Amino acid sequence: MQESRTGRQLTLRHGAHRAVVVELGAALRSYSVGEHAVLQGFAARDRITGGRGQILVPWPNRIRDGRYRWNGQDQQLPLTEPAGGNAIHGLLRWTSWQVVESSDSRAVLEVSLWPQPGYPFHLHMRAEYALGDSGLEVAVTARNLDTSAAPYGFGQHPYVTAGTAVVDQAVLTVPARTWLRTDERGLPVAAEPVAGTPYDLRTPQTIGARQLDTPFGDLDRDADGRAVVRLAHPSGAFGTDVWLGEGADYVQLYTGDTLPPAERRRAIAVEPMTCPPDAFRSGTALVDLGPGERHTVCWGITPWGE
Repeated sequence: MQESRTGRQLTLRHGAHRAVVVELGAALRSYSVGEHAVLQGFAARDRITGGRGQILVPWPNRIRDGRYRWNGQDQQLPLTEPAGGNAIHGLLRWTSWQVVESSDSRAVLEVSLWPQPGYPFHLHMRAEYALGDSGLEVAVTARNLDTSAAPYGFGQHPYVTAGTAVVDQAVLTVPARTWLRTDERGLPVAAEPVAGTPYDLRTPQTIGARQLDTPFGDLDRDADGRAVVRLAHPSGAFGTDVWLGEGADYVQLYTGDTLPPAERRRAIAVEPMTCPPDAFRSGTALVDLGPGERHTVCWGITPWGE
């Protein structure tokens, strides 16, 4: 029997839908409908690479030099992206979360984020996954157990596929009116309108040779208050919608061009985020989580078609 490298494997089922959530980081390992893979995930025996399915708290994306100032105090985080000199993707990706609920179609995991160098705040985190007729819904809640306010942001990192061998052939729709131009370290330089640029994906566009590691903002929402990113098979017969609920005001798209060659451009990461990169420094859309306060963000995946 092969031992898992990501802890307990929680298999959720609803009809033909099947998802697996793991104990390590409460990450979303896989999602499929029948024989069709909705996500490019990882096997139970594999180590997580490329951030696949991971929850990114208490900040998504990057913080320049790992340094920020909060309530008059300077903080220094570990530089977890040494090549770029950044602190990246939060503090709980490589922590075991406790399974507090597990049923056929639902799993709930929780963990404490203890005060530590660079983030001297105490949070309690809860991740809820549920499969239903409309697909997978995820809700992540942070509760501040500290006596002072804490800076907070959320993101998650699923890699979505639409049944094509590479993402070049897939058709992408992103309801964003602005994109964030970034520097060589992946940090925002300016927010710019998408109109007239290769980043205008408000109507369906074949991805083609586009290389994306790009944050988008000013998301248009449907009547349910959701911003929906759609990845479709070129036939238009089927695809996957990733929806972002209230508070998830940014989305990062990553075509995987810097991954190992065997994984490169096989799927596109569609990353819901509550704030843009470097929000601990800029303050843009950063949550000021007061003592005792809770913050919940919901997002989900809806496969459609065949």
